[in-house]
Amino acid sequence: MSAFHVPEISCGHCTNAIEQEVVLVPGVDKVVADVDTRMVKVSGTASEEAIVAAISEAGYEVAEG
Repeated sequence: MSAFHVPEISCGHCTNAIEQEVVLVPGVDKVVADVDTRMVKVSGTASEEAIVAAISEAGYEVAEG
């Protein structure tokens, strides 16, 4: 499982938008965006680059580091 810190997550709309975009990435089995921790956890075989691109497509940025 990979985890990504997305500081801009602030509500249910944010989590839904991210989850709906990331689940479309080939190789993603499961995605959970958490508003409390501002983390997106993804399981599957998709590359981190593809997941980051999908989060960006949803309108959010992954924090560096």
